[in-house]
Amino acid sequence: MARLNLLEETRYEKLPVRIYPDQHIASKQVAGRIAQLIQKKQAQGQPAVLGLATGATPVGVYAELVRLHQEEGLSFHNVITFNLDEYYPMQPTAKQSYVRFMHENLFDHIDIDPANIHIPDGTLPLEAIPAFCLAYEHKIEALGGLDLQILGIGRTGHIGFNEPGSAPNSGTRLVTLDDLTRRDAARDFGGKENVPTKAITMGIGTIFKAREIILMAWNGKKAPIVKKAVEGEISSEVPATYLQLSEQVEFVLDQDAASLLTRFDTPWLVKDCLWEEQLIKKAIIWLSAEVNKPILKLTDEDYNNHGMAQLAVEKGPAYNINIHVFNQLQRTITGWPGGKPNADDSQRPERAQPAQKRALIFSPHPDDDVISMGGTFIRLVDQGHQVHVAYQTSGNTAVWDDDVLRYVEFAIDFNESMSQDTGQLKSIYEDMRQFFQDKQPNQVDTPEVRNVKGFIRKTEAIAGARYAGLPDEQIHFMALPFYETGKTKKNAVSEVDVQLTMELLQQVKPHQIFAAGDFADPHGTHVVCFNIILEALTRLRQTEEWTQDCWLWLYRGAWHEFEIHEIEMAVPLSPQEVIRKRNAIFKHQSQKDTPVFPGEDSREFWVRAAERNRETAKLYDQLGLADYEAMEAFVKWKFTEGEI
Repeated sequence: MARLNLLEETRYEKLPVRIYPDQHIASKQVAGRIAQLIQKKQAQGQPAVLGLATGATPVGVYAELVRLHQEEGLSFHNVITFNLDEYYPMQPTAKQSYVRFMHENLFDHIDIDPANIHIPDGTLPLEAIPAFCLAYEHKIEALGGLDLQILGIGRTGHIGFNEPGSAPNSGTRLVTLDDLTRRDAARDFGGKENVPTKAITMGIGTIFKAREIILMAWNGKKAPIVKKAVEGEISSEVPATYLQLSEQVEFVLDQDAASLLTRFDTPWLVKDCLWEEQLIKKAIIWLSAEVNKPILKLTDEDYNNHGMAQLAVEKGPAYNINIHVFNQLQRTITGWPGGKPNADDSQRPERAQPAQKRALIFSPHPDDDVISMGGTFIRLVDQGHQVHVAYQTSGNTAVWDDDVLRYVEFAIDFNESMSQDTGQLKSIYEDMRQFFQDKQPNQVDTPEVRNVKGFIRKTEAIAGARYAGLPDEQIHFMALPFYETGKTKKNAVSEVDVQLTMELLQQVKPHQIFAAGDFADPHGTHVVCFNIILEALTRLRQTEEWTQDCWLWLYRGAWHEFEIHEIEMAVPLSPQEVIRKRNAIFKHQSQKDTPVFPGEDSREFWVRAAERNRETAKLYDQLGLADYEAMEAFVKWKFTEGEI
């Protein structure tokens, strides 16, 4: 019976899927399977032929394989490897090279014979590539094919560098990279313009010949493409869907990457559900969009025709459920994000007391505050709350080199106009120009350059906060040490990061904290900054009484927004407030037009913010609630027992 139930739950899935609580557990499981294969082949006196992938996804697998070698004696003397791909052109010593990646993450730490390592050669002359690719295929065939191929998946659906349009029988070849793939790689190369336009990749046909294929995907950013690959129709537009044709494939996912599969996203379509409040709310909002009706117009027939008959029977009639969910949504809307004084707050998102609150807005980068919650920021100040803003990092990696020269040129001219000596400044300026002229992609800036870039971001943040109405003494720059590497790869969080955060919290003693909960941030800075805040609060909650009356609100908006069913406070913005928010964002001039690291969304930040806020308001309107110009959304953090 359990097997039948599982088959019913997974009936939308066209290939096997194995899901783990997190990527660390999943990576260890995959590494364990690889180790078993190696040991089995050793016992048979045969080589283990592995197809390997690069990128962030398999790093945990390689780390566990290294541990198994160093601590448990797993030998790789019989292992032969073939890597999926390499950028072209690419020197093997370059930081972005997959040759360097594989050696740093695996090969340099195990006992593999260097002669058994095969990686596409990014240094070949163009005319030599076809012969190299043919020889690469022949080497694999001569060994009897790949025993196991591990894969990641790109957001275009590519496997290896087989981009949309690739044929299912394609072999190893030179390909042109999709623009989205190059944008995703931009941070590693110091800008998209430095990302190669081509790559050498194993073909889908080559991958298909492997006796076992494991595709891994972690985190919510991969969830949309995973859903297409697992549940979608086979199409050259999503090359990973070709894996549905293989009998040897398995997808290994963490819970976040699996979150949009039907059995998790809309479980009522495949099984009976335990209808808890949050699931009811999500289902009704989904049904409203599915049938294009406001919530209060949904009928029992709508429920029955869309997999929700069980809900109507258990909790119905439908209209009672509709009213209940409608009221829940209506109560999330408030024009008083700091609480409405002298009002009944039993049905409001925030407390009425104290009437004037101390609010602390944490901004991971120097512009996240105004981009993601600029309207709420301004309203809190307008309504008389004591608002503080804390910029957790300098953001100094996200400034164009040209801006540095422009600002230093201004400083030279200003000093000369004041009859000040500019000799040393001119010398530093000339050194900067020479450095930029010789600078390699993603090369670490000099300390002087990093300082100027940090000063640019700092002055812009001050201008934005002042525009929102803050006095200078309520604007804080933390410069958390984990970030200050000058590189896109940051240091691990240290005790100093946590202590600096605790000290600021103790200084302000806020009633409200607003923190970035947009963990889809491609830089990874948001989640690191949030975890620092959470650790600081967790410690303080054990000893300091004021923390028991401190609420933690999460905001999003820079990269994507909360789903409607998740929102617990929605702050409507008038047309005038939308303009004020836009003006605050405009103070961040170094991030206007084209920011250094735009991520997956190439629109300007103010455009993203405006359209996401407008879309949230539109969704509320379509559900039958009031029609506002725009809305900013928040979710309240629930402290677990371990965080108290």
